[in-house]
Amino acid sequence: MVIGLTGGIGSGKTTVANLFAKLGVTLVDADVIAREVVAIGSEALQQIVAKFGADALLSDGKLNRAWLRSRVFADESAKQWLNALMHPLIRTEIQRQLNTAQSAYVLLVAPLLIENGLTALTSQVLVVNVSPATQIRRTCARDQVSISQVEAILAAQCSQSQRLAHADQVIDNDSDGIDLSEQVAELHAFYLHLASEKLAKTPT
Repeated sequence: MVIGLTGGIGSGKTTVANLFAKLGVTLVDADVIAREVVAIGSEALQQIVAKFGADALLSDGKLNRAWLRSRVFADESAKQWLNALMHPLIRTEIQRQLNTAQSAYVLLVAPLLIENGLTALTSQVLVVNVSPATQIRRTCARDQVSISQVEAILAAQCSQSQRLAHADQVIDNDSDGIDLSEQVAELHAFYLHLASEKLAKTPT
């Protein structure tokens, strides 16, 4: 059984995902996979350099993700080209990792779970919910970027209301003092129950 975990930038997805991992849940992280498919020597990285030039690389030969992000946000056609290259590679690797997961259920962690249609791979969708104001404040503090940069990222993601409309469960993380571990523990027990029910219904 696949649980999709999503939330906007600065929502605390990684923190929540790591709490599930401590409980023995396998994580399939779309952001990690997105970095792996453009590793040094990969065909995808070579295509990106051919398209955008040497500025797309850091001095050590790795992808300059910050430069590329600002480049494609300023050019819709470049963004579409990059998505057409990356999305099939990422989706293929996501599917491979989901198929080989061994835990009772697996968590598919993806900031663009809804936007990229990855909900089709899931049984349930869990949203980490925070207000846009909290997203901006946390992301500016974490990444040392301007408010306008964060607002541009928010504009490229679905809205808070759109995300919540897809949610089967919601974790509230809008306050810095919230203890997420209790919410995660309750959901873990619920998902284990769902997984056992699903297994019982599966023909042998």
